[in-house]
Amino acid sequence: MNSSLEKLIVEKARAAFGEKTSIASLTALAGDASSRRYYRAVLAGPGTPPSVIVMELPDGSSLPLSSEELAVFKEPPKELPFLNLHRFLITIGVRVPQLYGQWEQEGILLLEDLGDIALWDRVQGLPESEILGWYRKAIDELLVLQLAGTFARNDSCIAFQQRFDFRLYMWEFDHFIEYGLIKRPGVQACMSATEELRKIFADIAHRLESQPPCLNHRDYHSWNLMVHNDAVAVIDFQDALLAPPQYDLASLLNDRVTDSIIRPHLEAQLLRYYLDKYNEGAKQPFNRDEFFDTYLLSAIQRDLKVVGRFYYLDIVKAKPGYKRFIPSTVRRLKRNLARLPQTEKLLPMLADHFEEMR
Repeated sequence: MNSSLEKLIVEKARAAFGEKTSIASLTALAGDASSRRYYRAVLAGPGTPPSVIVMELPDGSSLPLSSEELAVFKEPPKELPFLNLHRFLITIGVRVPQLYGQWEQEGILLLEDLGDIALWDRVQGLPESEILGWYRKAIDELLVLQLAGTFARNDSCIAFQQRFDFRLYMWEFDHFIEYGLIKRPGVQACMSATEELRKIFADIAHRLESQPPCLNHRDYHSWNLMVHNDAVAVIDFQDALLAPPQYDLASLLNDRVTDSIIRPHLEAQLLRYYLDKYNEGAKQPFNRDEFFDTYLLSAIQRDLKVVGRFYYLDIVKAKPGYKRFIPSTVRRLKRNLARLPQTEKLLPMLADHFEEMR
């Protein structure tokens, strides 16, 4: 960490908490798949919190968009998507980290420190009844975001200016084909086979696009949910958009290695819990069969995108750490593809490329 950054963080901490604030220690935190960097600053001084999280933005003089494929605004955002979403989520009661200070031009935000225990960490080694309890808390928070957020729609919130449509679904399917098949080292993809895949993917994209959308976090998984003071808090929400509600639910119950804890019988219980709660608060309740079909298609679409994304992070971004989640994701894809007649035919086509599909 360079001295100029440390000096800047001290300056901003004093601006937020007073001139008597000092920093006892500053530690870099493990990064995610984005270009942002995070640090934990342990503070000393009257009235300061014990510590804060420092978000360092890439190229502090620029205004980054959200995910690259989501740059679909009619005009460029006038503020950071993170700040725009943070303000909206606070108003609807979603538990997000408190914002202590923002200096976008200098590339620094100071945020509440929610600790290091993600939902995934919290449920390790617990009996099934307690695992269910924690994931129900996560679902309760998700329903606040989806139901209250959609009801309070405000077009100044950029999440309502973008949605999962056919174009974006196909961008993600093509991302899988490009990096999960064609550009993957040691793999040769037949072009006629990939064209057949695209036809099936297009049918799924049309089906998902036709579903009623609501506000979605877009990455509502067990590593973006922090356990703090016995509650579930939400982070990494800057890519929120409109999508079928099953998308976030599929993310929660089907990401990375989640199904090593959320086994099929627990998944079924949590799906029923979500559907009952959703139908209590929604203006248009779901038909159960249609709900489950859309849930499976959402899980399949997202897992295919994830496989492509994890190979992309390795090949293009030189971040190989995510590759370890690919085998478990492919095994889950195999199970879910077999559950729907329209996707079962993908199994032999993908088995040529993934050992876990065989």
